[in-house]
Amino acid sequence: MEQTKYSVGLDIGTTKIVAIIGKENEYGKIEILGIGKSKSLGVHRGVVNNITQTIKSIQQAVEEAEANSGLKIGSVVVGIAGQHIRSLQHSDYITRKDSEEVINEEDLDILINQVHKLIMLPGEEIIHVLPQEYKVDGQGEIREPIGMYGGRLEANFHVVVGQVVSIKNVGRCIKSAGLDLGNITLEPLASSDAVLSQEEKEAGVALIDIGGGTTDLAIFKDGIIRHTAVIPFGGGVITEDIKEGCSIIEKQAELLKTRFGSAWPGENRDNEIVSIPGLRGREPKEISLKNLSKIIHARVVEIIEQVYVEIKNYGHEEQKKKLIAGIVLTGGGSQLKHLKQLVEYITGMDTRIGYPNEHLAGDSDEEVASPLYATAVGLLMNAIKNEKKLQNIKKKSQVSEEFLQTEQEEVEAFAGVEEDEFENKNRMYKERKSVFDKWSEKLKEFLDNAE
Repeated sequence: MEQTKYSVGLDIGTTKIVAIIGKENEYGKIEILGIGKSKSLGVHRGVVNNITQTIKSIQQAVEEAEANSGLKIGSVVVGIAGQHIRSLQHSDYITRKDSEEVINEEDLDILINQVHKLIMLPGEEIIHVLPQEYKVDGQGEIREPIGMYGGRLEANFHVVVGQVVSIKNVGRCIKSAGLDLGNITLEPLASSDAVLSQEEKEAGVALIDIGGGTTDLAIFKDGIIRHTAVIPFGGGVITEDIKEGCSIIEKQAELLKTRFGSAWPGENRDNEIVSIPGLRGREPKEISLKNLSKIIHARVVEIIEQVYVEIKNYGHEEQKKKLIAGIVLTGGGSQLKHLKQLVEYITGMDTRIGYPNEHLAGDSDEEVASPLYATAVGLLMNAIKNEKKLQNIKKKSQVSEEFLQTEQEEVEAFAGVEEDEFENKNRMYKERKSVFDKWSEKLKEFLDNAE
């Protein structure tokens, strides 16, 4: 029986760690085979600050996913976020040796590798080099230069940079948890793969992923990533504000936020009150829902305004850079009541909540289709894409090996025959070749006439 090819995405978040196992079915949709989650105890604002705790949380999530699916997890694709992430625009070029040969993938790889060698600030490392537009011999606005002729190949790149230490710490946690690190992907890019449609990316869209520790932004226009940013506030800060403002413990503050919280204070009446059990024999505490909404509203407005500054920095107000598809909200924080309306009110842009169900097979668990799992599903998609690339490379190398072996066998076969027999074989080979040449010429002639 053929072994099932499956891939794994691992989302190391501030509030939760999710391991998700899946494979692509025959319709190109993703089938979830198993999911495991655990409380994240060693991550603060997207950055690992306690290695031991993080390893424990990863192992817990992985064990649950393995028990769920009956499969063993080996290599994983991991997301990275945190306030240390920054992005920059960069242009670079290469001069090709032979302009008479068409541009191929190898040329693009050479150009991208050249950008990877850029000298960064001390302690920083390049995570992603994302091509935006290409120029061939000065001719601009080329999206796909493969197959074109040209001597000078230029490109504009969106370069995502992060701190070496943070990246190494993530790698260390993965290895210590007994896993192999397949790839590291920027979390907003993973989320965008899971919840955005190609039409939205073409029209122009801003994806806002509100997590526990950070709010990630990714802006697309004309199908290309244009801007990324990480804002060091998320749902956790809102919970902290409720805890301080209402003088209650964190667990109660989180429950209050998810059950009764709203980003719009106007909808609660003054007499709406919720009672919270007191600590260890103390009197219950009464909390006004209007006050709760005011606390949430103040912090959410701050987060949205910071994101909106980034959207303006990209140049959304210019006609050419306008984001026609508006904003898509995802992540656990996007489930806050009336958040969509508040975002529309502050930014004046159309807004929807992004669910990662577009790429999932029909029989997938409803829970996985929640905005909470957008990053995890995106990381799984990335892992599947990587697996496909590896398979293609293996196939190519197998084909070239088989071709070389056939050549070798033919040489050996010729070497073993007498000279006159060799002449006969050679003549037959030439005749066969000339028949093929004639057929090729006729086909070429037919195609030329058809044009």
